[in-house]
Amino acid sequence: MSLTAVTATIQTRTPHGLLQRPSKDALVAEYVGKSLKELRTPAFVIDRAIFTNNCARMHENAKGWGVGFRAHLKTHKTTEGTKLQLISSCPETHAVVVSTLMEAWEVVNAGLVADGTVKDILYGLPVAINKIADLSDLWDELSQHGAVVRLLVDHPRQLEALESFEQSRSTPRPWSLFVKVDGGQKRAGVVPGSPTFDTLVKTIHASPVMSLFGFYCHAGNAYGSTSLSQASSFLSSEVEAVNDAAKKAFDALQIAEYDPPFVLSVGSTPTAHSASAETRAQLKSLLYGTLELHAGNYPLLDLQQLHTGLIDRERIAQKVIATVISTYPGRGVGGSDEAMCDAGGIAVSKDTGPMEGYGDVIGRPWRLGRISQEHGILTRTDTDSPDTSEVLEVGDIIEIVGQHACMIAAAYPWYYITDSVDGKEKVVDIWVPWKGW
Repeated sequence: MSLTAVTATIQTRTPHGLLQRPSKDALVAEYVGKSLKELRTPAFVIDRAIFTNNCARMHENAKGWGVGFRAHLKTHKTTEGTKLQLISSCPETHAVVVSTLMEAWEVVNAGLVADGTVKDILYGLPVAINKIADLSDLWDELSQHGAVVRLLVDHPRQLEALESFEQSRSTPRPWSLFVKVDGGQKRAGVVPGSPTFDTLVKTIHASPVMSLFGFYCHAGNAYGSTSLSQASSFLSSEVEAVNDAAKKAFDALQIAEYDPPFVLSVGSTPTAHSASAETRAQLKSLLYGTLELHAGNYPLLDLQQLHTGLIDRERIAQKVIATVISTYPGRGVGGSDEAMCDAGGIAVSKDTGPMEGYGDVIGRPWRLGRISQEHGILTRTDTDSPDTSEVLEVGDIIEIVGQHACMIAAAYPWYYITDSVDGKEKVVDIWVPWKGW
């Protein structure tokens, strides 16, 4: 179908001639049943069966580790993906993490709080003072359905702002807070036992408008893992960090226990993949709270996760479909061929990783070796002994797995959903992600 026909059927023009985003119903009507080669490129494609299996496996990991699970929604930002993350063939969860207020409100707007699918929303950044009023409105909405919003804090000024905001209300309420712990990643959080840490736990404990729910750690450095043993070591370090925080909170408050017990929330996709009954048995320290596992990238996965050695390629649920738009015989390293495709930095992101390039072409000895905004240069991966049958031609449709699924998905106004259960790569649904902050 021509671009003109697509525009006429699913899109309208503004007075300035700009294309408006179509509705999901219009997209479904236009694209469901089409093959991948019929899609305009670049296109972002998710295999729903693989996505679903990845979600169930993570629930199994949490069950094997003997803990609760909190699903991060930031990678896909969709209603459909959220449901699959929370309710699987393995025990379900009702707790989520969001990175933006838009994500939280879209969870509400989708009816996922009203129907009980989501009962616990953690806003996953140290709380911005200028967002407290918005978060208060969110709490008002959630409380109508018996759900709760929780916040992360790592600075005394955040507590002062929360205290001031609630004291200005006619009926102050106690905010449920995680203290964000820096476990050595130097990304966010406070060091357990530091003066700032002591100030935080004492101020929260003494305040009528704040409640200390627990301690939260994210081992972003675990993406450097290349084996199960390394990821398990990072997981143990996370647990040690939040457990040490809980113990030091007891010391700072001069109490012997906390009721209800602190929640010790740990995880990143690599460390969560390593969670099991075996790794739980390795935790020999007395726990000063109850463990919770969190992760976000795991439903989709990517080259960064593949490099950890904890997954295989068959578990990667996402890819970018692109078109070869030109070829350059003999221009590459050692006289190898190069080509150009219509997927650039916007389509696959400019994130790099421990694996070379910006993306691998599935099933072919090519990678996205160099990149510009709207196009990418394809280079050979077999320059030492090139397979002469594996040439690219103008017009070829290729499939690319990029380095970082979260950044890639963020570029697309909608996702094409396939389902490998039926053995045919045809579009079976459209997911429209939540946009904005």
